Amino acid sequence: MASLEDDKAEGIIAIDLEGRASFADRMVIASGLADRQIAAMATHLEDKLEEAGLKRVQIEGAGGSDWVLIDAGDIVIHLFKPEAREMYQLERMWGPDEDSHTG
Repeated sequence: MASLEDDKAEGIIAIDLEGRASFADRMVIASGLADRQIAAMATHLEDKLEEAGLKRVQIEGAGGSDWVLIDAGDIVIHLFKPEAREMYQLERMWGPDEDSHTG
């Protein structure tokens, strides 16, 4: 999450999915204001995740969209423009928990 904070991401939230979802143990959601900012966040996260030893990092939507999905196995990261984040409302669907952090 430090990488997201460094990139000036807004509304950073982490949701513990362990025991609640089969696709990941943790979900991180954050917002960026522009395509370039979101693309930079995705690139920086990919680099950090690979440095941490996660070799199968997949990114969808990085070519300039309102929503970028980064799948790093046990961790799934969603980067949204604010309007897309409001439309999809993943926080409401998965519900924040005591491990949440807003920035």
